[in-house]
Amino acid sequence: MTSPHAMPVHRPTAVITAHGQPSDPAPQERALAELADAVASLLPDWDIRSTTLATSDRLEQVTPQGALVYPFFMANGWFTSSVLPRRLQGHDVHHLPPFGLDPNLPGLACDALALACAARGWSLSQTRILLAAHGSARGPKAAEAAEAFATAMRDRLPGTTLATGYVEEDPRIATTARVFEDTAPARPSLCLPFFAQAGEHVRDDIPDALADAGFGGDTLPVLGALPQVPQLIANALNKALSGPGVTSA
Repeated sequence: MTSPHAMPVHRPTAVITAHGQPSDPAPQERALAELADAVASLLPDWDIRSTTLATSDRLEQVTPQGALVYPFFMANGWFTSSVLPRRLQGHDVHHLPPFGLDPNLPGLACDALALACAARGWSLSQTRILLAAHGSARGPKAAEAAEAFATAMRDRLPGTTLATGYVEEDPRIATTARVFEDTAPARPSLCLPFFAQAGEHVRDDIPDALADAGFGGDTLPVLGALPQVPQLIANALNKALSGPGVTSA
């Protein structure tokens, strides 16, 4: 029998946040909520919440004191280092490293490439990989994260050609894709979007750039859609909770 004087048990709370799509917030808000539900199913003792930055004031409303904030972003760039802290100013929260910097993600990406090649009857070592990333005119962090990710993948895929291309900086996606087509058009190619969510860049900019270059390969889903991502996030949250200075909300 529970004592009437027992202290209430507080569940750890995590808020998964992403950039979202300011021009049409609802679809990515729903997608992020589905991801949060998947993470919650792996962490039944947690309170898992979600919001995109595109939905006005929602981040501040759903983030309680003591929460862990998980940035579903690919780099520790302007949004994660400046926008998130500014919007949560006055909130006593613990910010985790962004999704794209998780050291286990390159291995999952390589596994996904291996499965994609096997499904097509291709040799992975003979397949060229175009890592299509956002880049940024605001600073170097976005490209640095993509290049570090590409290096980690190359270490796991010896002999495989893997090159980066960017939406917002050089080398542009079309430039890298055109090099692929000009040097060895007969070799198979895959484009892997280095993105957490499938917004306008993934739906429009990347296909347009690839079409402009005459890219003959296939484009895979974004990294944030990998089936292992909910477990990846759950592991990161558990690790953060057990770390120094983090308490339940």
